[in-house]
Amino acid sequence: MINMDISVTPNYSYIFDFENDFIHQRTRKWMVENWTWVFYYCGIYMLVIFGGQHFMQNRPRFQLFQLRGPLIIWNTMLAMFSIMGAFRTAPELLHVLRHYGLFHSVCVPSYIEQDRVCGFWTWLFVLSKLPELGDTIFIVLRKQPLIFLHWYHHITVLIYSWFSYTEYTSSARWFIVMNYCVHSVMYSYYALKAARFNPPRFIAMIITSLQLTQMIVGCAINVWANGFLKTHGRQSCNISQTNINLSIAMYFSYFVLFARFFYKTYLSPAGKKTRRMAASLAAQNTAKLSSPSSDMSSKSSLLSDSSNGALNGNAANGAAAFLHKPKLQ
Repeated sequence: MINMDISVTPNYSYIFDFENDFIHQRTRKWMVENWTWVFYYCGIYMLVIFGGQHFMQNRPRFQLFQLRGPLIIWNTMLAMFSIMGAFRTAPELLHVLRHYGLFHSVCVPSYIEQDRVCGFWTWLFVLSKLPELGDTIFIVLRKQPLIFLHWYHHITVLIYSWFSYTEYTSSARWFIVMNYCVHSVMYSYYALKAARFNPPRFIAMIITSLQLTQMIVGCAINVWANGFLKTHGRQSCNISQTNINLSIAMYFSYFVLFARFFYKTYLSPAGKKTRRMAASLAAQNTAKLSSPSSDMSSKSSLLSDSSNGALNGNAANGAAAFLHKPKLQ
């Protein structure tokens, strides 16, 4: 039963000035007037990545050690941003679920209209989908396979996020929290890999599993939203039928693509063979690195960087690019 004596916003232990100063009406007005620019941004993105691939075709690829610094900085910044976003948005979702129930969490946009903290980080979430396109630049420079899942996810998440902000889509609170949480793990993992730490290989499988779970929950939320919209009407459930149709189509397509990626990478015979070869190569490189010959150490180090870049970049960046999420996913 709903307790109307309990505030719709959680009791934050601390609110920053920039959060307290957030005025959601201004950001919505700007987005309503400018959201269609996202199609130009996507067009530029496509030109850059596929034009970049053509440009790099007859040029040597950038080695991992050449991009190690930028990769560490890039992934660390996105990890810190995602962690902060998760900590500032998850309390609102949990609070609403506990005190107001599923219907409110899916149909009432109080997360942005009445909660300045969550509203501020929702606005940043939507804007962040634009700079996140930069993930693909590293793939192009290193001449790694640019899988369809990667750029399709980036583009569709960006378009959907900006469009949904114009409507204050109520179910977006779920998508935002899930995306922040998954990206917190994903970008932290990439930052560690770039810094030459070696998390257990099963972590990559867990990240992809989290993505699959995110897609399943996303589809479920849209099914609930569709039911609530039909039974309560648009006045009680602030989400459009168009938004539901777009969102469920996206989430389902993401699930299919991620499931296919998961099978090919972790379960298929070819994927298992690739992982065994990578483990063998890593062991050989480790042995060479222990050799007193500085020349041999240098060569094996470069080989290790190259193999790690190809495997981790393709499996990790490819999956994670969505791993990026819808992102309002």
